[in-house]
Amino acid sequence: MTRRNVVAASAACLFAILLSAAACAAAIDPAASSIGFTLKTRWGRTLVGDFPKYDGEIALLPDGRHQVRLQLSARDVEIEGNQTFTRLTRGEGFFDAGRFPRVDYVSDPYPAELTRAGGRLGGLLTIRGVQRREVFVIRPAVCERPGVECDVVASGSVDRNHYGVDRWGFALSSRVVFTLRVRTVAGEGA
Repeated sequence: MTRRNVVAASAACLFAILLSAAACAAAIDPAASSIGFTLKTRWGRTLVGDFPKYDGEIALLPDGRHQVRLQLSARDVEIEGNQTFTRLTRGEGFFDAGRFPRVDYVSDPYPAELTRAGGRLGGLLTIRGVQRREVFVIRPAVCERPGVECDVVASGSVDRNHYGVDRWGFALSSRVVFTLRVRTVAGEGA
């Protein structure tokens, strides 16, 4: 085999691997999933936030592990039942959606068993251009095929000050609890 043939065969193998990895990604179903957060005021009131627009997938990596990739629209974030808090949350003092329109999360690679048994899942969370490692806790599944037959449920608490979301400390707790209930598009297994 000539050097040219070896290079061509290697390139073809790499292309096939990339195509097969892309074909094995399971899209997160926005109609059957929810991604939100809660935040406490200093007066004991709980604000419930929702990311109604997002893109996400659960990729199958070449080594058989999985990886979650999420892009949440900060421009569309809503605070349940309160337009004033919705506007403030999108504004410069919180997500600053005009400058930072997305919140991104990329998990560490994990074995499929994690979604069945539950456990800790680390990854990189980016808010307002600040990237930090955070850990989410996956609850044990209530079905055999989590993400397809039942929700994959995860939650994690972050300190908003670590991301430069440090306004209104007199009124809001620094802790934000994210909650995810995820299903994949019908017919795609995670």
